Amino acid sequence: MIDDDERSLLKINDLKTHYYTRKGTVRAVDEVSVKIDEGEAIGLVGESGCGKTTIAFSILRLLPALASIVGGRILFKGRNLLDLAEDDMRHVRGKDISMIFQDPMTYLNPVKKIEDQILEAITLHQSLNEKEAEKAMMEMLEKVRIPSPSQVSRYYPHQLSGGMRQRILIAMALSCNPSLLVADEPTTALDVTVQRQILELLKGLKAEFQTSFLFITHDLGIVAEMCDRVYIMYAGRIVEQADVFNIFEKPKHPYTIGLLKCVLTVDEVKRELDTIEGAVPSLVTPPSGCRFHPRCPYAKDICREDTPLLREIEPGHAVSCWLA
Repeated sequence: MIDDDERSLLKINDLKTHYYTRKGTVRAVDEVSVKIDEGEAIGLVGESGCGKTTIAFSILRLLPALASIVGGRILFKGRNLLDLAEDDMRHVRGKDISMIFQDPMTYLNPVKKIEDQILEAITLHQSLNEKEAEKAMMEMLEKVRIPSPSQVSRYYPHQLSGGMRQRILIAMALSCNPSLLVADEPTTALDVTVQRQILELLKGLKAEFQTSFLFITHDLGIVAEMCDRVYIMYAGRIVEQADVFNIFEKPKHPYTIGLLKCVLTVDEVKRELDTIEGAVPSLVTPPSGCRFHPRCPYAKDICREDTPLLREIEPGHAVSCWLA
């Protein structure tokens, strides 16, 4: 459970989100708690399939039909988003909480011009006439460094590069000046040079708009550069949380330590890449006790039998491990 804090913009308490499939119930998010303060950038890190994106879709209540939130609370500015009617939630999405998706081509309408899609987002949440909305759109396109914005706005998504499409998604997400921006692997589909440009853009926009960020990623390099605090997630649960300096300097959970060993740096030459042995467990039938114990080189009997609680080992640093 997260301590009460008046500065908290978003507080997720003991969230449980399940998917109902033919193979059984997938416990994708299992008693997860996350806190984001105003103006703070939070990193949510873990392997593919650990539940990171499910948390994002749970916040926005955009889960697919086969998924359901079965427990917990999502408090945004003191209101539980899970208690809101769909019409009220529609006003929160885009205006108060926006999301940048990892594949812009999937989330941009291929048969609508860029200007139509951005103007739709602006007019839906702001009381602006046509001329004011167009002015706001052009200003936003300039802020995300779109060259010749008046010309580009008349293009269709397929006429733009991946980096340009991602900038369009960022412009749409920030067009209503949201309090929280959820970025789900925003640079995954881009080449390294464009990734750098997008990250620098997001860093500048965060400073300008004073927006809180939730960065969902598996890239610890992005976390080191962009985030204030980090939550490490494994198999549907948070296993460690700390500020970005403690995560890199004093990691305590064996999974966090393993992730950091896998990072390549220019300071060290490796003949063989480090890996974490084994595979991510099924969330239909997760392991007993600590879910990481089948892959953990330090596992004891208690790790196989009892689930460790996420407990604070020093101010601001919590670990879910019997050996920490």
